[in-house]
Amino acid sequence: MGEPEFLEVKAGRVLAFRRRSGRGPTLVFLPGYMSDMEGGKATALDGWAEAQGRAMLRFDYGGCGASHGDFEAQTLGDWLGDAVAMIDRAVEGPVVLVGSSMGGWLMLLAALARPQRVAGLVGIAAAPDFTDWGFTAEQKAEIAAQGRLAEPSPYGEPPYVTTRGFWESGEALRLLEGEMAIDCPVRLLHGLRDTDVPWKYSLAIMEKVRSADVQAILIKDGDHRLSREADLALLVATVQSLMESM
Repeated sequence: MGEPEFLEVKAGRVLAFRRRSGRGPTLVFLPGYMSDMEGGKATALDGWAEAQGRAMLRFDYGGCGASHGDFEAQTLGDWLGDAVAMIDRAVEGPVVLVGSSMGGWLMLLAALARPQRVAGLVGIAAAPDFTDWGFTAEQKAEIAAQGRLAEPSPYGEPPYVTTRGFWESGEALRLLEGEMAIDCPVRLLHGLRDTDVPWKYSLAIMEKVRSADVQAILIKDGDHRLSREADLALLVATVQSLMESM
């Protein structure tokens, strides 16, 4: 594909996106924290969509990738607004959301915000409420006192930075304490060797969503990224099976 398109979702907030036309529902990819629409899972799904004549949208949250903005000024609520705005303004008709890690949290929130538009969900190591369980008491104290926490990345990338604004926004958007009024089909992929997001959180999602059509696939030797060739093939097969049932 050529250069990305841009959409001003509100005054001064401009998001980059790539949109592929085709038959619906439209597949919408929600990246993880400090990731973007050019990652391996997003591009693997886009390649499948192209081969199958399927509609797909992938985009960058504000402050990420090719979108405008300062990363450290963003909150989870801002990125939820981005996801909902793209559903509302960049595509038409029903959508199937695929969320990776933090994107899995956002897909659940977006499904609650737009129940009439969201026809299905596919989570990849989905991480709802990670502002609660993903930090130690000492780290939470540092975020509160210093306004930010910088942690080394295990993947050789720039450090993971969590700001107080993002953390507070996440705490206000927690989902796992009660039932989620989500009635569409849900598919969850998770590696048992995931050291970032324990696989039990996919089972927690299964328990908390109202839908009866929920399946979790646990990959015994899978890590957090699930980006190996076999992992990507499983993701594509899962998305294809779900969308062909619609």
